[in-house]
Amino acid sequence: MSEGRSRGLLARMKDWARTIRADVIALYLAARHPLVPWYAKLVAGLVAAYALSPIDLIPDFIPVLGYLDDIILVPLGILLAVRLVPRDLMSELRAEAQRIAERPVSRTGALLILALWILAAGLLLWVFWPRQAA
Repeated sequence: MSEGRSRGLLARMKDWARTIRADVIALYLAARHPLVPWYAKLVAGLVAAYALSPIDLIPDFIPVLGYLDDIILVPLGILLAVRLVPRDLMSELRAEAQRIAERPVSRTGALLILALWILAAGLLLWVFWPRQAA
């Protein structure tokens, strides 16, 4: 009986992951759609860029915090962006996302995250670099 439940849970998790992926692709499309309001385009574009980026803001190897963005922040961002896009238009975009076979990679999102890491490293160097006393 336990084995049957675990298969059911695994199947539900896979379905949820597919739904999330389809919504991210739909948001990617929404960010470019002319009928989507500008504020929804902004949120949809940011969420899609981050979710499709191969680089995380918080690397996954950092205990607990590394998965925080994947488990909490990305789904909350998707939920917000989906609610900002008109419902009937979102349905059309979800159908289009289902037809897209390969996953688009957001180079813009990757560059943004990389720039944030470089900025953070530069700030840390500036703060902690030994200075000569005058």
